[in-house]
Amino acid sequence: MSRADLNQSEIVRALRAVGATVHITSQVGGGFPDLVCAISGKNYLIEIKNKDARGKLSTSQLIFRDKWKGKVHVVETVDEALKVIGVNV
Repeated sequence: MSRADLNQSEIVRALRAVGATVHITSQVGGGFPDLVCAISGKNYLIEIKNKDARGKLSTSQLIFRDKWKGKVHVVETVDEALKVIGVNV
């Protein structure tokens, strides 16, 4: 079972603070992204990485991303996550 990245709670708090709904999916496994987020009628799949991981996706995450018919966003910071959902920082 995967563990949550250390910056996940900070990013989730920031997304919720600007009005996004956030479902934490980091325990789903199979390469599924850490968060499913929605705001203004749009949905976002967000994979959170710690800076020390340098945004590197695992093999299962790469396979999921390549098979997924939509976008999987990879973020390391609150600012990057807010930009994904269209909130200017």
